[in-house]
Amino acid sequence: MESKFKLPTESVELPSKGFLYPEDSPLASGALEMKYMTAKEEDILTNQNFIKNGTVIDKLLQSLIVDKNIKLNELLIGDKNAIMIAARVLAYGKDYTVTFAGEKVTVDLSKLDNKELDETLYNDRKNEFKFSLPHTDNQVTFRLLTHADEKNIEREIEGRKKLNKDSSTQVTTRLSYIITSVNGLAEKKDIREFVNDYLLAKDSRALREYYNTVSPDINIQHTYTNDAGREEVFEIPIGIDFFWPDL
Repeated sequence: MESKFKLPTESVELPSKGFLYPEDSPLASGALEMKYMTAKEEDILTNQNFIKNGTVIDKLLQSLIVDKNIKLNELLIGDKNAIMIAARVLAYGKDYTVTFAGEKVTVDLSKLDNKELDETLYNDRKNEFKFSLPHTDNQVTFRLLTHADEKNIEREIEGRKKLNKDSSTQVTTRLSYIITSVNGLAEKKDIREFVNDYLLAKDSRALREYYNTVSPDINIQHTYTNDAGREEVFEIPIGIDFFWPDL
């Protein structure tokens, strides 16, 4: 039965354009519908349990997605970033004030563009890419991370820290999730062995740079003209006041 109350929604374009999702996925259309924030979502934002366990933004975004067949965990990181920006605009407007170089700068979030994609790289809807490591000629395949992958990586890194407080595995853990094969070897143990013992720092950097090149995302850089008339470019910081502007 149709509701007697009307709730406005907006279609949000995904930076991936849906290219990296299966054809039967609702995300394959390249867009998703989001509703405007209601009092219910404000309850989510003030839920102390969600805030303490770090799930408050996940709960918020999942609540705002109209199609409940779409799960936040399935979204590529760049697509999740885009809907987070859209959620902020729909909730509190396009203007977001940040501090840069000691000055208050107001950013128009509605003018942030998605990165341009080389669409020839996304022909078969398969989230897998090839890369030849330039300094050793090892051949790797890799995939772009989803929101679920990011959470698993964070948990693994934190788990290692609990075992060894001096542990720092940000780079190697992330690469172990990104790389799907090395010279045709796809077993997880082989990939971890390669990342931990054989992956040169120069090759690691080259792979991460190429990963960023092919990864769809929203461009959060802002060009600011200072008092001297000089343009400066900075990455927009997402602070605690992004969804809590009253703070």
